Amino acid sequence: MSAYAAILSANFRTLLQYRSAAVAGFVTQIFWGFIRVMIFEAFFLSTVTDQPMTLDEVTTYIWLGQGFIMLLPWNIDRDIHALVRSGGVGYELLRPLDLYSLWFTRALAFRTAPTILRAVPLLTLALLFFGMNPPASLAAGVAFALSMVGALLISCAFSTLVNITLLWTVSGEGIANLVPVAVTIFTGMIVPIPFFPDWAQTIVNVLPFRGIADTPFRLYLGHIPPSDVLFHLAHQLAWTVALLLLGRWALSRGLRRLVMQGG
Repeated sequence: MSAYAAILSANFRTLLQYRSAAVAGFVTQIFWGFIRVMIFEAFFLSTVTDQPMTLDEVTTYIWLGQGFIMLLPWNIDRDIHALVRSGGVGYELLRPLDLYSLWFTRALAFRTAPTILRAVPLLTLALLFFGMNPPASLAAGVAFALSMVGALLISCAFSTLVNITLLWTVSGEGIANLVPVAVTIFTGMIVPIPFFPDWAQTIVNVLPFRGIADTPFRLYLGHIPPSDVLFHLAHQLAWTVALLLLGRWALSRGLRRLVMQGG
């Protein structure tokens, strides 16, 4: 266990060095946050029907999404991508470590370090100046914190599964282009899930993606009662376990037919 902790610490500290990228992303996310808030302001001004969320709730939901956008499993680990393409993955197999656990540990660092660098300053500014509200209650804040742990686990399990698919591809660009579309739509990052048609919500509520963003954000807002947190944590945990098992199965299948680049 100490080996994985050391790898997590080393990767986490390495990713914290990318401060310029964090600043660039911070500015970009503020820009897009304002655009999305203005779009929904126009929507609420032009409608007379009751909506499933208020404008204040949507505004807070948007800023939470901008703050935690790096938590989404929307991109592949370029270091693993390079290892697979170059044949360097063979060195990974020689380590006295479980390969799946190693890659999952990398995913933990890959998702947490950039998120911390961007989320803390962005959400602080959003709370002070951009119309973001604090948690609906103390219970809502605790439920949100617990749910974010579940969100991190689902995100890392899904990220690891996506990285494993690189064993079957030549360039990995196909999966790198398809995953962001699915993730951003089904997590509610483009349009909050309560605004989806009823038939679509029935499908999306079963999928794992809502547990990455929509569930914790709506717990924060009190839109989902804090008393329901155990049900949603169970949903997140069930999908985490399912993705872990699927990832391990896919990795074992991939390693059986793995051919190092160059022969």
